[in-house]
Amino acid sequence: MAHVGYARVSTLEQDPALQLDALAVAGCTKVFEDRASGARADRPGLQKALDYAREGDVLIVWKLDRLGRSLPHLIETVTALEKRGVGFRSVTEAIDTTTSGGRLIFHLFGALGQFERDLIQERTRAGLVAAAARGRKGGRKPVVTEEKLERARAIIGKGLTVREAATRLKVGKTALYEALRVHEARARVTVAGIRHASDLSVC
Repeated sequence: MAHVGYARVSTLEQDPALQLDALAVAGCTKVFEDRASGARADRPGLQKALDYAREGDVLIVWKLDRLGRSLPHLIETVTALEKRGVGFRSVTEAIDTTTSGGRLIFHLFGALGQFERDLIQERTRAGLVAAAARGRKGGRKPVVTEEKLERARAIIGKGLTVREAATRLKVGKTALYEALRVHEARARVTVAGIRHASDLSVC
């Protein structure tokens, strides 16, 4: 069984000595390092540490925030290690997944992570419902507003092209084409509905 260490500092100016000393005391025989922000996904040192660890080994960090970009990422990484038979230990928080107590803590972390995701989804749905109740829809506002669409139709009616109309209104040609297509489709549906209603009244 090998103790594999991982240390990370955010900038080139920061000194990882404190982490390296703690990892040495923890018995790490192999240490990998990164000098990168915790938010970055591309951390070659971490990837090398994960690739190096074998079944029965333990990956050790000074603090939990040295490993995970976020709680979900931390849980995902440790869970992946566990599936490979690799343990995880955080020196500062005294968490060790090779013990029953450490595994329990991470199961609680997993539950908290799912709880957080559920809360975010619930708040998002509630926000969309509230917005709809006030007459608004979620998502990005259309580039071609109803006002610009009417102006574009008036410009095109005077003999200008769609490209020229788009330039005058400072909107994308593709977006204007799409807005005009949708408008025409709705108009056809409306006309068809009126004709159908008229036929029924005649009958």
